[in-house]
Amino acid sequence: MKKFLITAGITAIAGLSAQKTHTVEKGDNPYNIAKRYGMTVDDLVKLNPNSKDGKVSIGEVLLVNKLASNTGSAQPKANSSSAKVGKIILKPKQTIYGITKQYQISETELRALNPELDSHMKIGDEVTLPLASIQKFGGDQQVVAANKPVETFTPTETVKTVSQPEPTKTVTAVADENSYTVQAKDNYYKLSRKFNLNQKELFALNPGLEEKGLQVGDIIQVKGKGSVEETKADPIATTVSQTTSTPTYSTTSVADDYVTYTVQDGDTVFGILNKFGITLDDLLSLNPNLSQGLKSGMVLKIKKLDSAYVKKSGDALNVVIMLPFGFDSNDSKYRTLSLDFLAGAKLAIERNTKSGKNLDIKVIDAGNEKSFKNSLTQINKDNTDLIIGPFFKSSVLEVLDYVKTSKIPVVAPFANSDDLLGYQNLIIIETNDFIYADRIVKEVKDAFSDQKIYIVADADQTYAKYLETNLKKNLKNANVILVKSASDIQPDQNMMTGKPAPVIAILANKSDDAGDAFANRMIALSKEVDGLKAFSMYYSPIFEKKVDELSQSNLVYLMDRKIDTEGSFEKEILEAYKKKYCKAPSKYAVIGFDVVNDMLSRENKKGEIFKQMNKVQTQLATKFEFEKTKSGAYVNKGYRVVRLIPN
Repeated sequence: MKKFLITAGITAIAGLSAQKTHTVEKGDNPYNIAKRYGMTVDDLVKLNPNSKDGKVSIGEVLLVNKLASNTGSAQPKANSSSAKVGKIILKPKQTIYGITKQYQISETELRALNPELDSHMKIGDEVTLPLASIQKFGGDQQVVAANKPVETFTPTETVKTVSQPEPTKTVTAVADENSYTVQAKDNYYKLSRKFNLNQKELFALNPGLEEKGLQVGDIIQVKGKGSVEETKADPIATTVSQTTSTPTYSTTSVADDYVTYTVQDGDTVFGILNKFGITLDDLLSLNPNLSQGLKSGMVLKIKKLDSAYVKKSGDALNVVIMLPFGFDSNDSKYRTLSLDFLAGAKLAIERNTKSGKNLDIKVIDAGNEKSFKNSLTQINKDNTDLIIGPFFKSSVLEVLDYVKTSKIPVVAPFANSDDLLGYQNLIIIETNDFIYADRIVKEVKDAFSDQKIYIVADADQTYAKYLETNLKKNLKNANVILVKSASDIQPDQNMMTGKPAPVIAILANKSDDAGDAFANRMIALSKEVDGLKAFSMYYSPIFEKKVDELSQSNLVYLMDRKIDTEGSFEKEILEAYKKKYCKAPSKYAVIGFDVVNDMLSRENKKGEIFKQMNKVQTQLATKFEFEKTKSGAYVNKGYRVVRLIPN
């Protein structure tokens, strides 16, 4: 029986729904249970004396929320329950940090008003703010009036976020057979049992529900119509599609010359010290308020920034783009790729110029790895603010050595390896496959219930063995089998009935042929046995071609890049590219646009790109979510998770 300990000094924050009992599930602890029901941990312990040592057991039934409704801390502030809000229209160069400073609102309050803030920070997007703040600090900011007051609360108060009416007898679903009207006393556990789905699937079917919570009278989706692709910004597609991002990696930011970290649920002081390689004495000296306890949402100073790149002179931002055309070396191997990348980059440069940026762009032929040194002399170390490229790791290392005294920011579009992580002026775009593997381990862990686990490996087996090791480490008595082909995956056998039993299957091979074989095997097995769980570290085109059939295997797969062809921003870029080049962008044209547009959007007149690295941004196809590593480099950990939900 698994038990969990609470960390002293942590206080609970706002809860989401009200009910009288809660059955402890895997992953629960007193802190997150109290938070879920709008209680403090003390309230929870008073109702459940057996939990006084901070221990709860899976299957245990706890009383919840009875005391919270009778305590002063559970009452919302009178002046905030009906606070009037308005909306501003984002101007060029506005950032989350800038908005909080201009309108004198905390980032926590800003995110409470805008649950999908990170994916709605493009020019022209609308951001909700307290109306009084807009009127007082807005200046010439373009404003859109809100239709009605929005319920908001002071984030540090322990409150019930929903004022529920008297229970009614209406319990029938409305709209259609896939929908349900939320009733008084409904909760996630009850709905999960009623409609035979788990909480994650419920959130996937109802984007925004996790942030908003269940509210009486709301109509929610309880049955899928096909596939779900998880993301905060993408709309539900016809076949119920949703995209969720990787777990909050963007918690490290830069402010006032310090690296800062926003405390997450479940963080401990020891964990933070280990994460950043600092001492307790250093942490306490930078954060005196830590003596009052570690709290979720608290922004901690981690360490003083090392001296960073300082722009030399002039108003123009001087950018060098290094691409392996190979004209001088007579090597055309990467020429087409380079020309495509440059085509996308040019479109991004034009957009940023129109938005007011003063840019001076220099394109350099980086040749091949052997002739690369000849191109270094074309970089003016005294008048370059940003270098995008080169492509190859060896060339990236040579550039970093060449500019080490001036610390010019260098962007590596494709190179990503451990020996690059020690450079503080390096930005790595390509997400490492081990990040994907870690996410698959987490997904399998959530779905595991003693099934046999098959991993389809490639010839190298590096990632398959990494998955095997970490699954055995995280799952009790896991039976993990590495196979070379999807045809080797066989259903298990129920020892009681003798009938086929479901298994978990993982694809750790990125070739399209392996993807085809895996998909067809999953489709065949799902016809033999119910409850099959399929996962893939990589995207394969067949996954989109056979959505309906693969949804029966509950397939979950990861994608590094995907264009939402229905998005307004995406439509605008695709139309502009076609108008300029009379064709649709290739894969590397998309990458060229995404990398250059993202980097230029983070730059300011002073060339302080590293002060903007905490922003999470999605360009045409790529999600950029950077994390500063212990050793120094910024690494992109953004990707998409796609879930196919059975009919």
